Amino acid sequence: MALASRLWRFRPSGRNAAPGLGLPRRVTGGRGTCMQGRSGSEVAAEFWLTGRARAGHRGTQVIGNPPTFKRSLIFSALSYLGFETYQLLSSAAVVYATAKVFRVEEILQQADYLYESGETAKLYQLLIQYKESEDAELLWRLARASRDVAQLSGTSEAEKKVLVYEALEYAKRALEKNEASFAAHKWYAICISDVGDYEGIKAKIANAYVIKEHFEKAIELNPKDATSIHLMGVWCYTFAEMPWYQRRIANMLFAAPPSSTYEEALGYFQRAEQGFVLTFFPQPTTMFSTFLFETLFGLPFSPVDPNFYSKNLLLLGKTYLKLQNKKLAAFWLLKAKDYPAHTQEDKQIQAEAAQLLTGFSGKN
Repeated sequence: MALASRLWRFRPSGRNAAPGLGLPRRVTGGRGTCMQGRSGSEVAAEFWLTGRARAGHRGTQVIGNPPTFKRSLIFSALSYLGFETYQLLSSAAVVYATAKVFRVEEILQQADYLYESGETAKLYQLLIQYKESEDAELLWRLARASRDVAQLSGTSEAEKKVLVYEALEYAKRALEKNEASFAAHKWYAICISDVGDYEGIKAKIANAYVIKEHFEKAIELNPKDATSIHLMGVWCYTFAEMPWYQRRIANMLFAAPPSSTYEEALGYFQRAEQGFVLTFFPQPTTMFSTFLFETLFGLPFSPVDPNFYSKNLLLLGKTYLKLQNKKLAAFWLLKAKDYPAHTQEDKQIQAEAAQLLTGFSGKN
C-alpha cells in the first residue's frame, strides 16, 4: 500500500482542478532519462494522472481513484498467486508421475519374484488388482497369471474358460499399449491358441496364421527368448503331425491351410536349446568353427538357454523319433526324464519320456 499512498498525494483537491498538466522538462541521464528535480515514482505517477486527464476523464472521478487502484493491486496479487499455484501443481504432477513409475516397477518386481517362486495364486491376486492398468508390462503378466491359474488342477472347467478368455483380453490390451513388446506378442499368440480349444476346428485353424505371425514377431523383437523360439517349434510340430482328417478339413476350408515339417520344428527346438551345441559340437570360438557348425547342422549358431524347459527336451526326443533317429531321440528323452521336477508339468513330462524310452532300443 506504500505505492498507493504515494499516488494519493497527486489527487487534485477540488472538483475544478486542471484536467491536464504539462509534462515537465526532461533531462538526459547516464542510463536513461528523468524529470529534473523529481523522484522517479513521482514523475511516473504524475505522467499517469495527466495522461488520464487528457483523455477526457474528470479528475475527481477517475484520477487516483482508490477503489480502482485497489482492484488492480488485488488482480495483480491474484495473478501472482495463480502462477505460484501453477508451479506448485506442476511440480506435484512431476512428483506423482515419478512415484507412479516407481510403483509400477515395484509391482513388476514382486510379480516376477512370485512367478519364479511358483506362487501362481498369489501372483494372480497381486496382478488382478491392476486389471485396469494401461501398462503393457503389467497386462501381459496378468494374462500369463490368468492362464496359469486356469491350468491349475483345482480350477473348474467353467472357471477355466472364463480365465482363458480374460487372459486373451489382457494380452490384447498389452499389445495395443505396446506393439514393440515381444512378451505381449508371445502371450497374445498363446492365449489365442488356448481360446481355440473352445471355438472349434475351423476357428483353431484360422487362428493358426495369427498365432504364427505373433510368435515370429516375438522372435524378431527378442531373438534370445527361448520360450518364443520353443513355441514356434511347437507350432511347426503340431501342423507336421496334424491327423489326416483335420488336414482334410483344412484343405476344404482354406485355399492354403497352414502346414509345416518335423525338420522345421527340429530347427526351432535346437535353436532354443544350447545343450545341443555343447553336447554335439565344441563351442564355436572362431569364425571358421561357427561357419562349420552352421554348415554341418544347417542352423544359425544362436544358442539361447540350455535346459530351460523340460518340454523342449521332450519334444526334441519326439521329433527325432518322427525322423527315425532313435539314437538322438534316446539322448533327449533321457535328459527329459532326468530333468528336475519343479512343477506338475515337469512330472508329467518325466513320465512320458520314461514311457517312450521303454518302447525302443538306443540303437539307430
